[in-house]
Amino acid sequence: MTLNTNNTKQTQVKIEMINHITSILQGIRFGSLEIIIHDGKIVQIERKEKIRFDAK
Repeated sequence: MTLNTNNTKQTQVKIEMINHITSILQGIRFGSLEIIIHDGKIVQIERKEKIRFDAK
């Protein structure tokens, strides 16, 4: 694999991660998103969502 092809693939993966994170954030009304990083790379994404009910 040439250097240019490797850079293109890395850029593609980064764009996919950004799109995935954006999609998760748009879908959460109450909760949190935790991004786990090891050696400078995203290795895991945890989504915690809360569902709230009005007590009225």
